[in-house]
Amino acid sequence: MDRLDELAIFVAIVEAGSLVGASRRVRRSPPVVTRALRALEDRIAVRLVERTTRRLAPTEAGNALAERASVLLADYDALLDGVAQAPVRGLLRITAPVQFGRRHVAPVVSAFLNEHPEVQVELTLNDRNLDLIEERLDVAVRIGPLADSTLVARPVGSVRRIVVASPEYLARRGVPRTPSELATHETIFGMARSPAREWRFGTSQRGAVVRLSPRLLVDDVEAQVHAALAGRGVVRPLSYQVTTELAAGTLVRILQDFEPEPLPVQLVTSSRSHLSPKIRAFLDCAVRIFRDNDVIR
Repeated sequence: MDRLDELAIFVAIVEAGSLVGASRRVRRSPPVVTRALRALEDRIAVRLVERTTRRLAPTEAGNALAERASVLLADYDALLDGVAQAPVRGLLRITAPVQFGRRHVAPVVSAFLNEHPEVQVELTLNDRNLDLIEERLDVAVRIGPLADSTLVARPVGSVRRIVVASPEYLARRGVPRTPSELATHETIFGMARSPAREWRFGTSQRGAVVRLSPRLLVDDVEAQVHAALAGRGVVRPLSYQVTTELAAGTLVRILQDFEPEPLPVQLVTSSRSHLSPKIRAFLDCAVRIFRDNDVIR
């Protein structure tokens, strides 16, 4: 065990007055805390703590060591903070889904560049989840559950999968009241990898599945939305993709009571520790801006 960790555990023991309390503070198991204390006492050949049935009490030597160790640990943290506060500079590589990147990530990048004039950003917009390690990316914006459990995510909001159509289409074909009614409507479908032509509604445990026979299949979200605006049928985008059209009334949200659970919007990095100042600064900037964004709340 690192000797600074050993000292930190000892200080936690003195402050908490128990091994269990110290283990909670330092997030180590009680056996690890016990071994650390024993190793420290063995190394200096001095009794540092008196054990009683109810509580641990530091000896005179233990109190003296705890005071000096607290100062040492504080100096150590201050030293690391000084390194962490190094200038924010260099190249930052970011990736995001295409439309979300255009509408919401690009403005964040612009604000970040204004705040940090010594940073250069490469923003890659791709609806495929690029591998952060292979593509040498620093930060990714991901929508939905993470397939890779090794990634570290900071949630910044959520979006929903919604069903919309133009007022003209709904006036002509009627407004569906339940998901099952969509089977008789014209639908605009994305060209997903799965051959199944179906939409799922509600929660994963108690949801309904509606099988469709779409007349139009399009591999681009914006083209799907344009087709819906033209009255071509019902489409199912993510909520952020049609905020302008919903606000203008050119598309109408339907079947809202049957919508699936929200999908998380997350900022993803390959590691929680050892983040460079530029990555930390971008994450802080993005979290601040995204959490003020009504579109992904």
